Amino acid sequence: MNASRNTYKNVDDYIARSSVDVQDKLNQIRAIIKKAAPDATEGIAYEMPAYKKNDKPLVYFAAFQNHIGFYATPQTHESFSLELAKYKQGKGSVQFPLNQPIPYDLIEKMTTHKANISSK
Repeated sequence: MNASRNTYKNVDDYIARSSVDVQDKLNQIRAIIKKAAPDATEGIAYEMPAYKKNDKPLVYFAAFQNHIGFYATPQTHESFSLELAKYKQGKGSVQFPLNQPIPYDLIEKMTTHKANISSK
């Protein structure tokens, strides 16, 4: 994907254009991020909702056919390796299957952790 050519105007547009059955989950993740990092800047990057703090990437999330991807950088994922062990992962990414409960509390902990690191 080309980060300079967003097809989404903003996060509202991204969520509105996602499948109806996942919109509530995306809105909940968005609210959690805003609560955990109220001073983060919200936007679109890499064709997904993106949050920055101090002009540095904080977290991203995206809806896919069978999962929601959550991206909080490798350092954050390492800090939560035990909690993330049951999910499919990549370097700095995790997939939360749509046919299982979304671990909103874990998303909040990871976002808070990353926000605290970004403040230093």
